[in-house]
Amino acid sequence: MKKLFFLSIIAATSLALVYCNPSKKVTAVPAEEVKPVPKSTYETGVATLVVNSCSPCHIAGKGRMKPYDNYANLKTDIDEIIRRIELNPTDRGFMPFKKTAKLSDSTIAVFKQWKTDGLLEK
Repeated sequence: MKKLFFLSIIAATSLALVYCNPSKKVTAVPAEEVKPVPKSTYETGVATLVVNSCSPCHIAGKGRMKPYDNYANLKTDIDEIIRRIELNPTDRGFMPFKKTAKLSDSTIAVFKQWKTDGLLEK
């Protein structure tokens, strides 16, 4: 009985090990085929978010606060903007202060990525 059990264990292990090698080999992609990820810019992503998320308070002529509908002001204050949009709605200084919920993580990530990519305008 022990021999049969021992042989069945060996057979099962051997059968399992036969199928352990990868069916596809991983090959490196040549450098010329790797496409660079486009960098985030003010015009391609951030400007629309500001208009949608920060108006009417931070749009020139509509609000009484510093307008962020232009590249120069947004670039100057990006650290403070990121700090404030990451606060919880109950924290002092939370933005957007008229809303009861934070901006989505993906929206906040756009602002952070723009800063990481070098605060490019175009």
